[in-house]
Amino acid sequence: MNNDQMAKTGAAVGGVAGTTAGVGGGIAAVSAAGTVTGLSGPGIMAGLAAIGGSALGGIALIAFGTVALAGAGAYGGFRLGKYLSEKGRTVR
Repeated sequence: MNNDQMAKTGAAVGGVAGTTAGVGGGIAAVSAAGTVTGLSGPGIMAGLAAIGGSALGGIALIAFGTVALAGAGAYGGFRLGKYLSEKGRTVR
């Protein structure tokens, strides 16, 4: 694997990890927040409203958080891939 491939692979893996963390965190937050807990219809609506002031605000907040974590994960993976490739640690 050459240097560019290692950096791209690191970015992809980091992005997937960040997205997974964002989605998992969002589900946990919605499930736990609000007056009705759980992942039933009323529980989801109550959780979203508790997080973002309204259901739409909650969706926007969770989406923003997920995108931010995905971007941070992708950047971290890219930097790690570049670092490893610059140090001569290639995958054969």
